[in-house]
Amino acid sequence: MTLQRFARSALPVTPWKNGGGTTQEVVCFPPGAGLDDFDWRVSIATIAMGGPFSVFTGVDRTIMLLEGDGVRLQSTGFDHALDTPHQPFAFDGEAAVDCSLLGGLSTDFNLMVRRARGQATLRVVSELATLDRSSHGLLMTLEGQWRVGGGTLKEGQGVWWAGEPQTWTVKPASRGARLAVVQWRPDDAAPALDDLHI
Repeated sequence: MTLQRFARSALPVTPWKNGGGTTQEVVCFPPGAGLDDFDWRVSIATIAMGGPFSVFTGVDRTIMLLEGDGVRLQSTGFDHALDTPHQPFAFDGEAAVDCSLLGGLSTDFNLMVRRARGQATLRVVSELATLDRSSHGLLMTLEGQWRVGGGTLKEGQGVWWAGEPQTWTVKPASRGARLAVVQWRPDDAAPALDDLHI
């Protein structure tokens, strides 16, 4: 089993080829997978300039504003203002999406899942919870501090796991605390950017 702690401040920063922003990859599974063959991937992107999102055929995407003024996402099937922090928005990775800034820089949390290999959810919790058992996933503190697995996660800190089912009890350790929860289940366990590389 892989169980890995991380701090957002220590994640490597990769500039986009078009100069429009940067990406911090949190986890890409399986280990060594690239953008064409991952099962699930979590990253944090800072968008400095508008433009088209990269197209990922067969991938389900969820994006969530962390900081900044946000962005407007436009496609044939939707026109969405991602301007409220910690509210996930899901869309198909094959959609042609144009992104425009609503103000200054926007920093976003991004989940991508290859739908043929499994299913994933992204949600934000703000109170004591016992999470459903899942074999892969990620927890990251968005605000405040959290008691997780006998330890404490401060803001910007997190843990991800892969390869063995885990059941977590998470408890806020400060007022107004919020925690991002990603859970991925492989297909056999699931219940019945040259553009903007986010």
